[in-house]
Amino acid sequence: MSTIRQPRLEAHDLGVHFDGLRALDGIDLWIDEGEIVGLIGPNGAGKTTLLNVLSGFQAPTDGRVVLVGTDVTGWPAERLARRGLVRTFQSVRLFPTLTVLENVQLGGVGVGMSRRQAQRQAIELLGAIGLGHRAGAVASALPHGEERLAGVARALAVKPRFLLLDEPGAGLNEDESDELLAALREIHRTFGVSILVVEHDMRLIMRLCGRLQVLDHGRTLAIGTPDEVRRNPVVLDAYLGAGHGHVAA
Repeated sequence: MSTIRQPRLEAHDLGVHFDGLRALDGIDLWIDEGEIVGLIGPNGAGKTTLLNVLSGFQAPTDGRVVLVGTDVTGWPAERLARRGLVRTFQSVRLFPTLTVLENVQLGGVGVGMSRRQAQRQAIELLGAIGLGHRAGAVASALPHGEERLAGVARALAVKPRFLLLDEPGAGLNEDESDELLAALREIHRTFGVSILVVEHDMRLIMRLCGRLQVLDHGRTLAIGTPDEVRRNPVVLDAYLGAGHGHVAA
């Protein structure tokens, strides 16, 4: 008899309304343990609002968020982080005058590690994502791509089970995007963290994720593998208008 895998992070019928505007309208979402799921859609589709609700930065108007069997709807971000759900932001918020190592170390100290433990973990994390050689660099000196990787490393220092990434590829050139892809794959392989990523870089997300969920005007438009989504005419219409092109890989 086959065993049905149970979702670990779930959203049920989520709604967010702002003065009559339905930013989210009846969204269901699930992430199984060990998955990498992509959340895509045109500008204004509701992707960041959904991330805000899941991570405790926005209370939903309707619906529920369930984390490993516990209803965590409306929990603040700090409490969710202690339960293993952490997010990054479009704007990387490193402390510019601290070193890269010190920035990542702060993530561990913030969840109760000793400074020595947090430092050891920070060195391991930076090595895993290819930034070990930048540990002693001042954060303000990092190029954009490495700055984003350092932000991901700091989020990992909290030891999340679920990592929510808000446009980690924003502003990266093709080479930097490839480096980010390799780093995220290594993070997933090494640390076993489940990842939900919001991204406009289709080249990145189509190669990274096993499953995609497409939003448009606050509703789910499609769910499927990258190949299924790439060929879905409804998705093509939402992105490009009827009869135009394809969602690029």
